[in-house]
Amino acid sequence: MNFTSRKQWILGGMGLVLGACASTPVPVQPYALAGGRAEYRDYVGAKANICDTAEPRWLLDELSGVNGLLARFLSSTEQVNNPASSERAQQTALLKDAADSLPKVLVVHESNLKALQSCGFARSGAFPELTRRGQELVELSRGRLKEGEQLLVAQEERSKWKEEGPQREQKARETWCAKQPEVGSTDLFYARRFANGRTEWLFCDGHMVSAASPDAEPTLSGPELSAKERRKVKPARYLEAARGYPAEEIDKQPSGTVAQPASGSATPTP
Repeated sequence: MNFTSRKQWILGGMGLVLGACASTPVPVQPYALAGGRAEYRDYVGAKANICDTAEPRWLLDELSGVNGLLARFLSSTEQVNNPASSERAQQTALLKDAADSLPKVLVVHESNLKALQSCGFARSGAFPELTRRGQELVELSRGRLKEGEQLLVAQEERSKWKEEGPQREQKARETWCAKQPEVGSTDLFYARRFANGRTEWLFCDGHMVSAASPDAEPTLSGPELSAKERRKVKPARYLEAARGYPAEEIDKQPSGTVAQPASGSATPTP
């Protein structure tokens, strides 16, 4: 073999090796969430050139599939901050599941969309809209995950408030009530307001004024009394005492919801 032939043979072999490296496939990673499924590839993590490794047509399908899954996730959790929704518990559970796995998918998808911009076909066909849409969905999905974290903390605080309520009530009773309260004295020692708006004012003699909501008419209820004791009870005095109780001293249950951001919180249309 002469020098020229040897050189051609070496260069050809190197070309085959480099070609094999360039065409090394990036493994597919399946992902399922919210009843939807998608497949994605971590081109950046695999140090692969997305422009050369991916055929534009199926790359478009792949990235669109992830966009669709994110849109489904957002629509499947849009009622998570609505206490009146019958789907709230289910959607909260979905957010818990997504908290562990979805952030990685968002990082990969965002990196792929960024790498796509260096491709010659990135500004043709459906790619510009796909990129814009994908970036929007990534941002909204991260916001929804953050909202989920805050919501879980708020719900834990709400549950803790309820669990510790009897201790707070007992402490207030011991602080403000006589050991043997006189029936009809209208000594009010504690008031609480639940997240649903119901408010209760508790009196040392065992009576309670309650209102189902801030706008509802309060009513008086109490323990079993003898005829003599009932004559001491003046309902109007209890209602007056409840109305005069300082609002800032009412023990309020946390709402279990989080404040919605001014913008960017709405679920985008598919």
